[in-house]
Amino acid sequence: MGSADGPKADETDGDTRKARDTAVSERRFRFLVAGYAVSSYGTFLNMVALNLFVYETTGRALAMGLFMAVRLASGFVAGLVVGGLLARFSAKSIMLWANVGQGAVMLVLILAPDGMLTGALMAVSVVIGACGTLFMVALRSSIPEMVGEDRRAWANSLSITGRSLAMVAGFASAGVVVSLVGYTAAFLVDMATFVACAVTVALLPIAGGKGAGGSAPEASEGSEGSESSGGSGAGKDASAAKSGRRWRPVAFVALAAAPGMGLMVALRGVDAFGSSSHNAALPIYSTSLDASNPAVFVSAFWCVWALGNIGAQQVIQRYAQRTGRSVGALGFGYGTVVMSAAFIAAFAGFPLAVTAVIALIAGAADGLTEVAYTSHLQTLPATLRGHAFGLSATFENLGFGVGMILVAAALDRFSPLAVVGWSHGAAIVVAVVFLLRVAGVRRTERTGRAGLRKEEAVEGRPDRGDRDGAEVSGG
Repeated sequence: MGSADGPKADETDGDTRKARDTAVSERRFRFLVAGYAVSSYGTFLNMVALNLFVYETTGRALAMGLFMAVRLASGFVAGLVVGGLLARFSAKSIMLWANVGQGAVMLVLILAPDGMLTGALMAVSVVIGACGTLFMVALRSSIPEMVGEDRRAWANSLSITGRSLAMVAGFASAGVVVSLVGYTAAFLVDMATFVACAVTVALLPIAGGKGAGGSAPEASEGSEGSESSGGSGAGKDASAAKSGRRWRPVAFVALAAAPGMGLMVALRGVDAFGSSSHNAALPIYSTSLDASNPAVFVSAFWCVWALGNIGAQQVIQRYAQRTGRSVGALGFGYGTVVMSAAFIAAFAGFPLAVTAVIALIAGAADGLTEVAYTSHLQTLPATLRGHAFGLSATFENLGFGVGMILVAAALDRFSPLAVVGWSHGAAIVVAVVFLLRVAGVRRTERTGRAGLRKEEAVEGRPDRGDRDGAEVSGG
């Protein structure tokens, strides 16, 4: 009796210990998301304040465009190298120094004399663009190590919720902060948000990066089906990444590790291209609605969009908690179609009440695609995950940057509806191709499984003599 009861007691202790560890890791992750949300508030605050400051300092819209271009280019380059950095350093150190770097460069801008303002602004654009990408990739690629494979959808949803709230607060308060207390105070607030996030990261034990990259088998344990098949060469690729000689091939190997992964990242880049169109077109469209106060419509639109995004995150968190599943690649494809269609409809001239509903749908679909995309890339082995997220960030920065240039030129000739229509229309076309690709892969997998079951059933027939009856019945 004693020996029979022993395993049950051990099993109970193991379950209790696992539940306790899960609770601790989730509590730590909530603190990390809080710090991330604070720094995100600073990011969106300085996105408005810095652009206004650049324009006021130089008096030229071209300088504002150059500032944004340098910021995006820095994020582009950072996306190419972050996979190699995660193979050498821990995710915690990358996230920590990314925030320290952003806080330090804001201090440089605050202390810079008038004669060095232009150089300080360029330094800010480089550091903010690069460090923002480094932090984001390190965070997203390390979530499975922080909270466990089965909780990654919940963690992604929570981090996106924090970022959405920060975006609304940052955009909404930027004008008030600048007008009431001035640029210097706004930059000080911005610097303080990065310091707060750096302190949060420093105080928490954060897994991922170099520590996760050292053991490919463990990292691929939680991978699903096709994703895990890509992990066989992970060890060699990780070694190459650590040596710094083959970081680019490793990034593309990461995209080839699962069927459709490369097309998924390409769709993300096209989606970023579409996003540039509605970001550039919103102020113009808002001015046509109310030339005396164009900021009202833009602010209201993004607030409603954020409500939809946050609402979607709550639904996704409950779905993941109840089923233990993520929304998957199909959710990303369908979400992209709905989101792009909603953004096109937002410029169609509908009544404001209808446009508010459209903005709500766009935000919800955007939240769905963000979680689905991030969760799917996180199924890659840890040795490839950082490279995939880095290359994804590169595609996103490239798509948004090229889009801003083309869209700005197109808006001089065409209406906002036309420009947003063809930009997001391109995303819809690629999303449909992606959905057909995913459907084809799943159909092939189902056919293969059905054929295997049929073969096993035929081989297991007693009259064929391949297996005896007891073996068949025993399954």
